[in-house]
Amino acid sequence: MILFFGTRPGKPETKTFLNSSCSFCHQQGTLTAVSQKNYVHVFWIKLFKISTNTYIECSHCKRTYYENEFTEEMISELSNIKNQLK
Repeated sequence: MILFFGTRPGKPETKTFLNSSCSFCHQQGTLTAVSQKNYVHVFWIKLFKISTNTYIECSHCKRTYYENEFTEEMISELSNIKNQLK
């Protein structure tokens, strides 16, 4: 019997930050957060989530911020968006 199992990323979710500014180019309203979850699958059926990767990118200067580089402003904006979705 052949068993296909492994990990694969889910669909990326994007959220635009309207009130935060890029700390590199200082443009406001250009930040977009991208969150992508990784799943364990068997026969291409998702079983459970194993991790989540989140990064923020500025559409003006193309600077990418990873989770350890988030400013307090970015963290508060991200939590506000998550609270609105609940």
